Amino acid sequence: MKNETRAPALFFAPFVSSAMRVEPQWIDYNGHLNMAYYHVLFDRAVDEVFSLVGLTRDYVETRHASTFTAECHVLYKRELTEGDLVRVTAQLIAFDDKRLHYYLEMRHANEGWLAATSENLSLHVDMIDRKVAPFTPDILANLALMKAAHSMMPLPSAIGRIIGMPHRRTIEVEDRAREPETETRH
Repeated sequence: MKNETRAPALFFAPFVSSAMRVEPQWIDYNGHLNMAYYHVLFDRAVDEVFSLVGLTRDYVETRHASTFTAECHVLYKRELTEGDLVRVTAQLIAFDDKRLHYYLEMRHANEGWLAATSENLSLHVDMIDRKVAPFTPDILANLALMKAAHSMMPLPSAIGRIIGMPHRRTIEVEDRAREPETETRH
């Protein structure tokens, strides 16, 4: 029996997905890409990057484990329209034995402008018990290699954003139909 040596995975910083096209059926009544399909494009890119660390359909079938998205925060920066080609970059921000924190940017493939960003937290799940469980040692090793490559990149400024209204002066609406109350003094 021959000794097999597996070459370590090579990770680019950032990971860049294959080009993906905005499909005609994804366009909404506003004439641009419907928000749900930004998620489809991001998800396809995540499948590509996760496959590099060994998180594939085969992993689900043979090891009975997978990843579930626990949280996702998307910022829509610029409209995409029918036929636009996009690429998604991925940066692994952090990981532990059960979780992945990563950041994605969707850019127009030809012109390079930013269409959307997505910050995500995924959990590693035992598919038999349907509970969060530790990654296997080989996956953890691959994640460590990816994180080492991605740690050379600056943290994106959008990481950790909170949804909320900016603090501005309060808008007051006067009820013009109402008669002003007369003041009564006692």
